[in-house]
Amino acid sequence: MGEFTIKMPDVGEGVAEAELVEWLVKVGDPVREDMTVAAVMTDKATVEIPTPVSGTVIWLGGEIGDTIAVRAPLIRIETEGDGDEIAVPQSVAEPAKAEEQKPEHAAPIRTPEKPATPVPSTMAAPSPRPSPEMDKPLASPSVRLLARDSGIDLRQIRGTGPAGRILREDVEQFLAHGKEAPPAQQGLAKRTSKEEIKLTGLRRRIAEKMTLSTSRIPHITYVEEVDVTALEELRATMNGARKADQPKLTLLPFLMRTMVKAVSEQPDLNATFDDDAGVLTRSGAVHVGIATQTPSGLTVPVVRHAEARSIWDCAAEMNRLAEAARSGTATRDELTGSTITISSLGALGGIVSTPVINHPEVAIVGVNKIATRPVWDGAQFVPRKMMNLSSSFDHRIIDGFDAATFVQRLRTLLETPALIFIEG
Repeated sequence: MGEFTIKMPDVGEGVAEAELVEWLVKVGDPVREDMTVAAVMTDKATVEIPTPVSGTVIWLGGEIGDTIAVRAPLIRIETEGDGDEIAVPQSVAEPAKAEEQKPEHAAPIRTPEKPATPVPSTMAAPSPRPSPEMDKPLASPSVRLLARDSGIDLRQIRGTGPAGRILREDVEQFLAHGKEAPPAQQGLAKRTSKEEIKLTGLRRRIAEKMTLSTSRIPHITYVEEVDVTALEELRATMNGARKADQPKLTLLPFLMRTMVKAVSEQPDLNATFDDDAGVLTRSGAVHVGIATQTPSGLTVPVVRHAEARSIWDCAAEMNRLAEAARSGTATRDELTGSTITISSLGALGGIVSTPVINHPEVAIVGVNKIATRPVWDGAQFVPRKMMNLSSSFDHRIIDGFDAATFVQRLRTLLETPALIFIEG
């Protein structure tokens, strides 16, 4: 018998470490060649780590949430033969899902120098596992985590995604119909349980990002109501006449084109601010970040060069990026480089919000829900479709007057949507 040590692979250019976000095995588990044994997260992606050999896990080099250096020992496997030491090549460690932006300060590197205590079963995949001869289901780490927490063997589920990939919806469907629900609690009862949940992976990245944004950027939030009756009529007309290959239009593509016009008049808003160097970088290109909720948490895919895209093109690219973010296939480039961001909760948007600026940008436009309200037209109350814009600005760069001017320009364009299509 021999021993193989799998090291942390080089998971990206300039990446010196990665966070351990998931163990798919535990000490004593059998593994087969090419079986995924762990998932680690870099600044932008979760990467699956396969084993190049078959055997039995005898040592795990960390706990969930640890930061492991590239080429540090990650897992040891007892196998037949003389044994060897292997660093998984990057070519077999492909991104599994897109994540939030890299925090400024990474967690300390934890490089185990002696065998670690076996990882508790709460951190490992459920056991017993099915026969290793069976093919590993195709699914993202977040889907496998959901299945593990729900006590489901993914091999029991038929995937409906591309190439049979198991989606989150497949697991939820199985939970709803494939497992017998536990009996309901009769009557009222006290609840005394407590649960401590360590923030790892994307959730920790989001926490760090929000802390960075709110601690370093003095926010000013300006709220204005907008009459979108004419815009909604135009949108309905355009959707009714759209071609088969054209996407259905929401409000956001119109807002993107509106923002392109507004920032051309106020270039300081389409910019990033390096507060350490004291340098504001204005961007000619308008790269619009779209805050998108995914099963793993909030990400911000970027519609690049919105200034060069039509309404239809903006909608198509936004839909493509949102789907990539939710399915975990968005690339690092698709999640970085935004110059100004839109945050929208759709029908859940509420009346007012206070969106947090996407550091190092200086402005974010928040979209609240559309509601039909009575509006006085000078002679009588008439029903109008009204929506609030709640927008936040970096007060070090953007004065209150400039913030108000920007939002009022957005309002004028949205209330007279024909202006959005007039060039020059």
